[in-house]
Amino acid sequence: MTTAAQEAFLRDFHSEYPAATVGAMGRGRTPDGRSSYELLRDHVEGRPRVLDLGCGDGFLLHLLAEAGHEVTGVDLSNADLALARQRPSLAEARLVEGRAQELPFSGNDFDACVSHMAFMLMPEIDQVAAELARVLAPGGRLALVLGSGSAGGTGGNDLFRRLLRPVLADAPAEQRMPRLGDPRTQDREGVDDILTSAGFAPVEWTTEPLDLGGSAEQVWGSVSAIYNFFPLDLAVVKSLEKEFLAQAAGLADADGRIPSTQNIHIATTTLTDQGAYPAK
Repeated sequence: MTTAAQEAFLRDFHSEYPAATVGAMGRGRTPDGRSSYELLRDHVEGRPRVLDLGCGDGFLLHLLAEAGHEVTGVDLSNADLALARQRPSLAEARLVEGRAQELPFSGNDFDACVSHMAFMLMPEIDQVAAELARVLAPGGRLALVLGSGSAGGTGGNDLFRRLLRPVLADAPAEQRMPRLGDPRTQDREGVDDILTSAGFAPVEWTTEPLDLGGSAEQVWGSVSAIYNFFPLDLAVVKSLEKEFLAQAAGLADADGRIPSTQNIHIATTTLTDQGAYPAK
């Protein structure tokens, strides 16, 4: 799958489902009560100029702007950026359509970069890392939230993955999602290899369970906001939804809440060597 084809798929998905990631994960909470977006915000505290790589509809940018940062967002999706531009808190923000492999910014433009569930979707990831090293100031902070794939989910998340596997296995070739991103972004060693090669320090890595429990419909809304569904026949998706809601009822606690957790990885590092990436 070419880079152009991968990016076209992502643009088409987010044109059809803008703000999908926030809709799926925005209400989730880690054990200390913070959302995954708040975790990223707090990792760049004290860094004035912050870039959000793959900013989507601007939810994280809003949190950063409210915390006093000078914010810039870049994304492939015009549909998501249109939503970001409607946020009053982002009236002064730079919101740019662009590719992570060719960032439209000068060197040393930012003190920090955050990216929520986007870094692992990007092709040509070594070029992305090189561009981040170019636009960050020396000592700049990088903080990423990465998905854990099918690993580590419990409750409704685990049920969904078990029901999904045979559906995807039976899907005809034309209804299968293209392979996205670089497989090295799925674990610490791979992310470390990508980033240290670009001049970043070895990554600090933690894994957090994100609580996405709620009503069966809420849990379905969280677990089903996936790229795999986009090419599938709508009748297949509806059938899976019906089966999920029926089986999820058996997981409910005394209050009717369906437990569901999704593991996320948080990778953080700082830029230590920028000499190989001159400013444009």
